[in-house]
Amino acid sequence: MYIVAIAWLYVVFMMSITEQSVTAGIMTFFLYGVFPLTIVLYLMGTPQRKRNRQIREKSKAVREAEQSPPNGSVQDQKNEP
Repeated sequence: MYIVAIAWLYVVFMMSITEQSVTAGIMTFFLYGVFPLTIVLYLMGTPQRKRNRQIREKSKAVREAEQSPPNGSVQDQKNEP
């Protein structure tokens, strides 16, 4: 996925250096390259972020289950005077 992003940035960079003014070149680079690419990479990374969040939640639930004792193991102890 990153090779396509790098290639696209290269193409947009080549487009931007052929512009007639520096301002047009900078705008071309950001409007055709950086901004759309950040949106696409963010959207393409959404499934991985979702999987990572689910893994963190599962591991947190397992840790909490290991730390807390089962409900039936604690017995009431009476203090005798």
